[in-house]
Amino acid sequence: MITVEHLVKQYGDFRAVDDLSFTVEKGEILGFLGPNGAGKSTTMNMITGYNSATEGDVTINGFNIYDEPEKAKRCIGYLPEIPPVYPDMRVKEYLRFCTELKEIPRKDREAEVKRVMDLLHVTHMQNKMIKHLSKGYRQRVGLAQALIGDPEVLILDEPTVGLDPMQITWMREMIRSLGKEHTVILSSHILFEVNAVCDRVLIINHGKKLVIDTPENIIRNLGGTSGVRVVVRADEEDFLAAVRSVPNLSRCEKLTEDVGEGLTAYAVYSADGSEIRDRLFALCAARGFILYELNAIQKTLEDVFIAMTGKGDTV
Repeated sequence: MITVEHLVKQYGDFRAVDDLSFTVEKGEILGFLGPNGAGKSTTMNMITGYNSATEGDVTINGFNIYDEPEKAKRCIGYLPEIPPVYPDMRVKEYLRFCTELKEIPRKDREAEVKRVMDLLHVTHMQNKMIKHLSKGYRQRVGLAQALIGDPEVLILDEPTVGLDPMQITWMREMIRSLGKEHTVILSSHILFEVNAVCDRVLIINHGKKLVIDTPENIIRNLGGTSGVRVVVRADEEDFLAAVRSVPNLSRCEKLTEDVGEGLTAYAVYSADGSEIRDRLFALCAARGFILYELNAIQKTLEDVFIAMTGKGDTV
């Protein structure tokens, strides 16, 4: 469990993190999002104890990271964006070295190395030099070092960056599995990944918390409906003219997708965000248009993120 209370990191007059508070429970995966420069890396560095806070507290499984740093850090496994591996060491040699750094009892080190190698499916690579491993296997070894000592809390910064689709799928499944028994904070550029893997999402901007909730609730409460997808059997000119006569519609766009012979798909948007499906249904019934589909087009987590942060760049 992680509890962050009123965390502040100030550089002169600038606050990189500004009164940030949240809690992540055991068995929960929290997606951590924000534009470049929002304060994500600074926050993660303070949570892991690599950087000190100007104000506030971070508690890891009941241990304050500043008052009891050794006890708190033993509860944390950290995988930075660039895995902290040594290219000129062999996989098993490196992981054994990590058990020494984490002060695993000498009698348990071989078993612990075997456990994490088996878990991350790198046992067959144990005698290879890390510099000869693919990006995907280097990432696995990086995650293996984070898991040494079986820490209760995992901090994962961009764990799938640079991986191919098969490796990304494997890593996502591994994170889901780890999330059942650990507290996980996951930072990712890939909003689809966050939506698919995380139980809740925290979005920050300019060091401040904007929202923390499930992806579904964020989309539902803050995204709303961006439009309505309509599939009809009707003359195109007649349909477009009829739709344009409906009050509070901003635009109607013909879609290029193939929806069947004699059918056409349109995207219709409300000018004021109000519900328009009832009006479109009544219109089709009154004009004799054969209606096949009438579905809300929901905004995605990416749509909401861009709207909230006012940025189109990466997280």
